[in-house]
Amino acid sequence: MGLLQPEPGLLIWMTIAFLIVFGLLARFGFPAIQKTLDERKKYIASSLEEAGEAQRRLEGLQAEMDVVRQDAQRQKAEILKSAADAREKILSEARLRAGEESERIIAAARASAQSESEAIIRDARHQVALLSIAISEKLLRSKLEDSQAQTVLAERLLSEMERKNDGMNKEA
Repeated sequence: MGLLQPEPGLLIWMTIAFLIVFGLLARFGFPAIQKTLDERKKYIASSLEEAGEAQRRLEGLQAEMDVVRQDAQRQKAEILKSAADAREKILSEARLRAGEESERIIAAARASAQSESEAIIRDARHQVALLSIAISEKLLRSKLEDSQAQTVLAERLLSEMERKNDGMNKEA
């Protein structure tokens, strides 16, 4: 007979051998395979549980990081605001000091101008007094009997005084 048509005795022995191998596998092999599959299933389940826990921790850390970031932004805003307030305070103090200093300088300049003005007026009065004395002296020296000569002399002295006054005004 050929390979395609096995003998009935061979078929029985092959069936017995198959049942023995299947029985041995069912008794020893399948439980070991099932045990390995169960262990693998438990390992995968625990790994998924740990991954979920890690995800929850990550979300918690993310929330904490958001809180910290918001706190940092709030602190940054406070620092910027306090810096702006300090800048404005320094600027206002500097403006105030500059205003006080300018008022002091203006007051000193006014006082100096006033004292110089008073000195110029005193000097002008002194000059007028000297000119008056000089005019009086010259008039007295000239001929007192000639009225026309006295008038000419007075006019000449007055024109000299005007020239001197003009010269002093130009200097001031």
